[in-house]
Amino acid sequence: MRTPQLSAGLTLAATPIGNLADASHRLVAALGQADVIAAEDTRRVRQLAAGLGVTLSGRIIAFHDHNEEARADELLDLAAAGQAVLVVSDAGMPTISDPGFRLAARAHERDIPLTVLPGPSAVVTALALSGIATDSFCFDGFLPRKGRRRAAALTRLAAEPRTSIIFESPHRLAATLAELAAACGPEREAAIARELTKIHEEVRRGSLIELEQWARQGVRGEIVIVIAPCSSAPGVGDPGSTSPGPLGDEPAEPDPRFVAEVRRLAELGLRMKIAARHVATREGINARELFNLAVADS
Repeated sequence: MRTPQLSAGLTLAATPIGNLADASHRLVAALGQADVIAAEDTRRVRQLAAGLGVTLSGRIIAFHDHNEEARADELLDLAAAGQAVLVVSDAGMPTISDPGFRLAARAHERDIPLTVLPGPSAVVTALALSGIATDSFCFDGFLPRKGRRRAAALTRLAAEPRTSIIFESPHRLAATLAELAAACGPEREAAIARELTKIHEEVRRGSLIELEQWARQGVRGEIVIVIAPCSSAPGVGDPGSTSPGPLGDEPAEPDPRFVAEVRRLAELGLRMKIAARHVATREGINARELFNLAVADS
């Protein structure tokens, strides 16, 4: 096979998400030829090169979320001057929940040559393995950590007509699955893809409540969650099944419908405290009061 030559300009290159054997022939060649390598973690790219038997001769520059804005023009100036600039993230494709989006956008603005070396992606790998509909899907990266932004994201996922894919850390997995079960309904189908392409790769399929109960035991590794599309039938977790909560700063009094919803979720296997917290956040009411009413009414 003829060794491909890396062209001057900007090249986004996908790197293995676990198994080094997934590195493309083009990536191996590009690592050895690049004048400049912009890496999310400079140590990781050196380890990658060593594992692939590649000698890096180009200059290595740290390029990550915290310095992308400041460093983008420097990299584009080098590419415009005729150097071959290779951009890699720790794993998978740059720009996909990783640095590179701003860089690619500015390359188009400045008419700088831009190309991609395709390869591994945790998003499509998890989707393919999940057994959940692949004809239409969306990727949401990591959900907001807390507050109304997180509640809004969960409500959006509950009504999403496409298959949804999100990332999550292992120590937050059980809590996130519990909130997804409360928002989408405990019986919504989903899959957890863990340690993709690695020795301990695992894909577990089931309802959100089944997966939440499994995750309580503790899970390790890198996690991708694939969530089945919303059914058109209304029910528990359907954002249209209850009236929206107030938008003001003062919490509203718990409505009996919300108490009943918390109890239904608990009967389906969701912990009542988590069910109460989710419903309360969504509706803008006091979680402790809602929990106490649900417990007293049970």
